[in-house]
Amino acid sequence: MTGRPERARPRPTADAIVVAAGSSSRMGGSDKLAAVVGGRPLLAWTLEAVARASSVAHIVVVTAGSRVGEIAAAAWLPPSVSAVVAGGERRQDSVAAGVAALPGGPGDAVILVHDGARPLVSADLVDAVARAASIHGAAIPVVPLVDTLKRVDDGRVTGTVERSGLVAAQTPQGVRRDVLADAYAAFPPGGPRTWTDEASLLEACRIAVHAIPGDAANLKVTLPDDLERVASALARAGRAVGPAAAWPAVRVGIGDDEHPFGPGSPLALGGITIDAAPRLHGHSDGDVALHAVCDALLGAAGLGDLGRIFPPGPATPAGIAGAALVAECLRRVHAAGYSPLSVDVTIIGARPRLAARLAEMRDAIAGLLALPMDRVNVKASTGNLAGEEGAGRGISARAVAVVGEVGS
Repeated sequence: MTGRPERARPRPTADAIVVAAGSSSRMGGSDKLAAVVGGRPLLAWTLEAVARASSVAHIVVVTAGSRVGEIAAAAWLPPSVSAVVAGGERRQDSVAAGVAALPGGPGDAVILVHDGARPLVSADLVDAVARAASIHGAAIPVVPLVDTLKRVDDGRVTGTVERSGLVAAQTPQGVRRDVLADAYAAFPPGGPRTWTDEASLLEACRIAVHAIPGDAANLKVTLPDDLERVASALARAGRAVGPAAAWPAVRVGIGDDEHPFGPGSPLALGGITIDAAPRLHGHSDGDVALHAVCDALLGAAGLGDLGRIFPPGPATPAGIAGAALVAECLRRVHAAGYSPLSVDVTIIGARPRLAARLAEMRDAIAGLLALPMDRVNVKASTGNLAGEEGAGRGISARAVAVVGEVGS
């Protein structure tokens, strides 16, 4: 039940606020951030993109008050999300709510504000904005205007707008904490004036905003057709295979776990207890079969591994039952849009003899997963009496889980 080591990252220098409280008025009344692209909500892709940046330590999500609980409980939230809070009527109100929810930091630390509807932002661009804001006080990414601009009055073209020197602003927009504090002192976010973005507030305070090259791929989803463009971009990047309808309905995951025997009894294994056998040593109850099932389910749904959710230590109750671990993993699998279809478990150990208890384990696992008994298989092996298991010093288990998309 230990998580796999992650590659060391440079020390983070910024916190991010992802604004996801808009009305989606041009999406036909539907919430664009909840729209499913590649099997996941659009907001999930945005948060994953921001979390990949090495400069970002914490992320605060600002959403509509009615969605705070739903998003806070979502299985797809990256670990760096430290809070989900309710926004306000205006963008500046939502950003101020996000700032208030950020962990404390030094004055020269950078705050990044990113649109929840920009799921294709690159980690490189996020890091570049953070660096520029740290150096200059404030920075935004911009892209040149490529189309000819026309002024229209009452349906008639009245002139051509000179576009030299004009650019389109993107997000994330970055500002140092001390600089933002000065801007808020001059124009409190709850005041009568409305700002379309963070840069416009700083401009009104005569605070210089540094412009860096943006990214044409950093699309902001505004219209329904933009969702198809996002799906295509994710597919080209190898992160998705197109719209949700194009994803395969079935996915497979593999899990394994092993524990040595420890003092005491009974043995917790496969969701049952065996009184005559010693227990397996570990921070939890040591049920290697259920732990392997958990890892297989999480792997099939693309949700990481059991050690990330329940790391050994104070955050995980000592002796926690395998059934409780299965329940939480199953909740996350369901939240990600999947449901178990079948599970196959192999238990390896020279002792105790398990042949007479395998059907009982099958029934227990089927009950935990709400599956018919014929969709669960449990078998045992001595491992040809090799290794720690064959020597009778411990037990290991391997599991294969098949999950399907809900509604498929």
